[in-house]
Amino acid sequence: MQTASKKVVNGWAMYDWANSVYNLVITTTFFPAYYAAVTKPENEGFEKGVNFLGRNFVNTELKDYVLAFGFLVIAALSPILSSIADYKGNKKNFMRFFCYMGAISCSLMYFFEASTVTMGLFAFMFAGIGFYGSQVFYNSYLPDIASIDDRDRISAKGYTYGYIGSVLMQMVGFALVMLMKDKGEALKITFLLVGLWWVGFAQITFNRLPMASASERKSRKNVLTNGFHELKLVWNQMVHLPVLKRFLAAFFFYSMGVQTVMLVAIDFGIKELKLADDKLIITAVLIQLVAIAGAIGMSRLSEKLGNIKVLLLTVLLWIGVCITGYFITTEYHFYVLAALVGLVMGGIQSLSRSTYAKLMPETKDTASFFSFYDVTEKIAIVIGLFSFGFIEGFTGSMRNSIIALIIFFVIGLFWLLLTYQANKKNKSITHT
Repeated sequence: MQTASKKVVNGWAMYDWANSVYNLVITTTFFPAYYAAVTKPENEGFEKGVNFLGRNFVNTELKDYVLAFGFLVIAALSPILSSIADYKGNKKNFMRFFCYMGAISCSLMYFFEASTVTMGLFAFMFAGIGFYGSQVFYNSYLPDIASIDDRDRISAKGYTYGYIGSVLMQMVGFALVMLMKDKGEALKITFLLVGLWWVGFAQITFNRLPMASASERKSRKNVLTNGFHELKLVWNQMVHLPVLKRFLAAFFFYSMGVQTVMLVAIDFGIKELKLADDKLIITAVLIQLVAIAGAIGMSRLSEKLGNIKVLLLTVLLWIGVCITGYFITTEYHFYVLAALVGLVMGGIQSLSRSTYAKLMPETKDTASFFSFYDVTEKIAIVIGLFSFGFIEGFTGSMRNSIIALIIFFVIGLFWLLLTYQANKKNKSITHT
């Protein structure tokens, strides 16, 4: 197939620009800072932790559990949604639905206060469901609009757009925090703006991405169960695709570490290093700026060395990040570590998506294959977040939770080595 027009490709990438503000502003910067300030043990009513559904939790432990549950919901819904999208030819409509759910949930966080913690956490969870639910359909468009040779470049373009857009929104929020006397109100206004940004810029994507033609739409019965049947069919194909099967196992394990680090990094700075909010915001911006270089650099390096070799190098760097994170004690160490996280974060996300798209067989049911990819990632995140939160709650320190992440990365590295060996034997797979 030929790569789609520049207008369509840029329109696709603009969705990263639109929704990445959730990932940076909500999950990794402003929401963790606001949540920690509202629920810290020094505040009245939170001396014994955060009461949620009749039980007290360590505040960050509870946030990890709520987010993990949201990922579990997405893992369960993805096969059903992908099935409906494939068989009705309307995956853009489902992408739109989850986009609106996420954007509205972000805006509702404006009403999150000490007296409405439960409501705030549910809004946080549904924002995540909206983000990752729409991502299933967004990712599935990649093989539809890009030839095999262009998928690394276009995947990296999407992440690059996302990092630039999220940094701009981050700077708006940072300006509000610096200029307004009521810092809490400034953070809540930022939540509202994130929702408006997300839904506003997404309209460019929805206007440019194609709908499936009538001839491509299928009619099937039992679409609610057929998605799981499709996953089984995808798995049956993977049994005969040794490179893809081993890569997915590697992706499963290293995603437990990658996604968890991205989601808890700011919490670590708040609780373990006692960093102020303005320093946390600067750190998050640093991560995103370096991630732009990481996504582009890893894409170009993969053209010379191949995807799998670059992923091996990246996972080794992630192991180094975790080991370093366990020992750091100062804010300057944290800044250096944040820069390294940004470098490998952008590269591994972009390259993982494009590698999977290149290894999967030729098929019209791209949503089904990417549903399998997304379910794998979401279950990995559930395990990673739950492990991190449980170990913190049990031992009282996030540093101990980092040890579990190192184990996940090491197992992922092992499976990547097996992927590399299988790829050398399979000469029909190129450029990976």
